[in-house]
Amino acid sequence: MPLDSESLRQVMRRWPTGVTVVTSLNKSDCHGMTVNSFSSLSLEPPYVSVTLARERHTYNLVQQSGIFGINILNEDSAEISDRFAGKFPEILDRFAGLELFTLVTGSPLLKVAIANLDCRVAHQYAMPNSTLFIGEVLAVHLADAGWPLVYLNRGYHKVEK
Repeated sequence: MPLDSESLRQVMRRWPTGVTVVTSLNKSDCHGMTVNSFSSLSLEPPYVSVTLARERHTYNLVQQSGIFGINILNEDSAEISDRFAGKFPEILDRFAGLELFTLVTGSPLLKVAIANLDCRVAHQYAMPNSTLFIGEVLAVHLADAGWPLVYLNRGYHKVEK
């Protein structure tokens, strides 16, 4: 199969990922977006990676502030994922009605998540339409229980228990 963007999309649809919401703020401006391009890179030092499209507001906030939060969504959070993916354009404040908290950096973190990571940008690598951010994890929060929301082949799934 020759390599083009559609071929790569078809291949990647066969790779299950967790669903996260990346959040950031700069002064009083906060925003978040649904992202599945998130990965753990290293435990020592504690690094994670996330790729953000440059035309997104969350990208601008991370670029300006140098901080971001990762919120790993639970299996019942498909609506929250869709909200932060911009599928409800009538919702101007994506955080409306959600319980938030902060850890070290001040990035807004979602209480509904099964886990949260509070990060400072350690490195960034520009790509044609996006930037790969390497974040140093400064603090984490684990929920008492829960299973992750999984994305596969353009749909949400639950982990078999």
